[in-house]
Amino acid sequence: MTAIAPTTAPSDLLRIADLTATQLNALLDLADEMKNGPTWWAAARNTTAIACLFDKPSTRTRVSFEVAAHRLGMLPIVLRSDELQLGRGEPLADTARVLSGYTAAIVVRTFAQAMLEELAAAATVPVINALTDDHHPCQALADLLTLRRHYGYLEGIRLAYVGDGNSVAHSLMEAGALAGMHVTVATPRGYEPHPDVTRSALELAAVHGGSITVMHDPRIAVDGADAVYTGIRVSTGEDAEAYRVGDELMRAAAREAVFMHCLPAHRGLEVTAGVMDGPSSIVWEQAANRLPAEQAVLHMLIGGPHRSLDGRSPAL
Repeated sequence: MTAIAPTTAPSDLLRIADLTATQLNALLDLADEMKNGPTWWAAARNTTAIACLFDKPSTRTRVSFEVAAHRLGMLPIVLRSDELQLGRGEPLADTARVLSGYTAAIVVRTFAQAMLEELAAAATVPVINALTDDHHPCQALADLLTLRRHYGYLEGIRLAYVGDGNSVAHSLMEAGALAGMHVTVATPRGYEPHPDVTRSALELAAVHGGSITVMHDPRIAVDGADAVYTGIRVSTGEDAEAYRVGDELMRAAAREAVFMHCLPAHRGLEVTAGVMDGPSSIVWEQAANRLPAEQAVLHMLIGGPHRSLDGRSPAL
């Protein structure tokens, strides 16, 4: 295997914009190799642990991170806030310092991005965002891995996101911009992506040859798209049906377009059962790709360059 120069790892992964385009591509390369190659990888700091702080319920994120850590030879310790001393007044920074002494990384699934940033500022080990109200970087990594495996490339791919401008939309915008994709987001009025995220994504897209468009018309957004994406909805109103992905909306996309959803899905609300369970859906591959994507993130931030158990050199 041809030797590849090591990629400098970020100190944390709080949002996709923390990565460079080179780091994003390296992560996707490694995730692809981990999915296709040997199941077990030797971590540079194996026999250590990662702390998983989960303030929100989780199915995919919790299980995929636990399995990813296990594959790297590490112990995942899942913790709820009510199991820590935070509820009794211990400062978040103190918790971060203590956990840094026991574990090789801290994975956090919480509400406020500010809480995540405060913890990362005090921690001396990498902090990984497993979902906040503002960003969901691990989901976006799995999404791009899925698209790249399906189409064989990312640059120039047209992705239409239909629904609320939430954390998933934010991370897709940043990831698509870094990858040179053309991302269009169509939201109900009052549920647009955060203006700061839109501005940063536009700047990234201008550098990397992609584009970001925000609008309110789902039919125009989907027109000719290679991938149609929707997610959990909180918006309601008379126009809610217009943002439901059904056969008619999918017919406006490219002929071989795929359907994507971050899950959990509510059939009949965000998407019809016919699309969700139909031949264009790659939703289950998306969900499965959370595992190699998160395994690659842990490897990149904790392990750095090392060899897999079969002696092959990975890309990082």
